[in-house]
Amino acid sequence: MQTAINYATIHTGTQVLENHTIIVENGRIRSIEPIDNFGHENARTIDLAGKHIAAGFIDTHINGGQKHYFTQYPTEETLQDIYESSLALGTTHVLPCLITSPLDNILQGIEATRSFMQKNPKAGVLGMHLEGPFLNLAKRGAHLAAYIRKPTNAELEEIIKYGKDVIKIMTIAAENFTDEQLDLLLENGIKLSLGHSNATHKQAQHAYRKGISLCTHLYNAMTQMGHREPGVVGATFDNADVYAPIILDGFHCDYAAARIAYKIKKDKLFLISDALFVGDKVTHFKWEEFDAYLNDGQYRNSEGNLAGAAISMADGVRNAVQQVGISTEEAIKMATIRAAKAVGMEQSIGQIAEGFPATFVVFDEALNHFEPLIVQ
Repeated sequence: MQTAINYATIHTGTQVLENHTIIVENGRIRSIEPIDNFGHENARTIDLAGKHIAAGFIDTHINGGQKHYFTQYPTEETLQDIYESSLALGTTHVLPCLITSPLDNILQGIEATRSFMQKNPKAGVLGMHLEGPFLNLAKRGAHLAAYIRKPTNAELEEIIKYGKDVIKIMTIAAENFTDEQLDLLLENGIKLSLGHSNATHKQAQHAYRKGISLCTHLYNAMTQMGHREPGVVGATFDNADVYAPIILDGFHCDYAAARIAYKIKKDKLFLISDALFVGDKVTHFKWEEFDAYLNDGQYRNSEGNLAGAAISMADGVRNAVQQVGISTEEAIKMATIRAAKAVGMEQSIGQIAEGFPATFVVFDEALNHFEPLIVQ
């Protein structure tokens, strides 16, 4: 049976449409048609009463749900928590992030992700983001120093063996890798992100030329842009093809810095939450020596370092519009199609287009309320 979604402003990912109908059949978008061209006699109709609709948000960097933290509990239960907590706020697709930890923990996270995806093919868990453990100690942020290590061929081969079909992003400090090690990861289809890096501009440029195509949380845990040493930030700005995710919570970067990044990177700047937990329910957290306290809308550890964000993707969209001055149309693209392009999934998610899944986010003009809409 077909479903017709009517009376909404439609953000397709490439344009904004009024007076059109989204036709859904068997959980997929069949077509988008002018509303006057489609007969509704044999279709179920959903009247959105003038609200906005877009493809569901995509969060490529999220650490926990309302209850569980993936690195601490790398289980299917945690993945379900992350997915459900995100979905409730309009994020239909996620890459749960597992951070710097022992190899056994990484392999457990890989297996849990693979099993969850096999058992729940319609859920929006796209794979895993492995952030570390091969980071630069000088830029570790809240990552535990005890588990940060230099890459060895043996450990990289183990991670590739068990995880190359699951790991969609791997954050590394590329200055600590040999060219052969970078090639090993890239040739096995693992998308690399430059982050938690103390690289010089020259080293970062070399990494991007080798095939690293994005950075991890722009401005944070990387060398900053100076007029004599432009660092990782400068190299990211200097490479038109490099994608840059940004955390728009007002703490990870000033909104003025976000405006500058948008002017420079526009088509490659996209949103992530980097949420430690979702929904502000967890106010104190401890895993081994990693601790975090929620205060004034931010998670910080006992050393005073930011330890992940406390926003949702919907918050990021709202802040992009209201604090950074980006248009609603552009902010939606930053949470959908651009995020999909950054991880090479733009042919399957991130747009309202023929053949794409009927997984949407619906929101009001003022950006005060976001809710999912999944049509089977």
